[in-house]
Amino acid sequence: MKPTDTHNERIAKMTFASVYPHYVTKVERKGRTKEELHQVITWLTGFDDQKIQKLIEEKATFESFFAQANLHPNAHLITGMICGYRIEEIENPLTQKTRYLDKIVDELANGRKMEKILRS
Repeated sequence: MKPTDTHNERIAKMTFASVYPHYVTKVERKGRTKEELHQVITWLTGFDDQKIQKLIEEKATFESFFAQANLHPNAHLITGMICGYRIEEIENPLTQKTRYLDKIVDELANGRKMEKILRS
């Protein structure tokens, strides 16, 4: 399945603040912590806890969120299916980065070991 331009635009305009509470709920419901969530977000983006909080307060769009990020050099190792899309085949860079984040949050919630999530 290939994301449409409309789909890509919708992701670009979506705010990190609108998705973040769902990430927290998802991982906590499965016995993981907010600190672990921040650890995977930090690994992917380079953001510390203060920067994550600032982006939430600013209601940063995913476009702005990833424009400010320093993507981890091993992010390309995040592969597989998420929301019906094969991550490594997504052509739009922003949509792919957003799906990287979704995938590692899913891996955390599903109990995957941290060293595997962080591709170390």
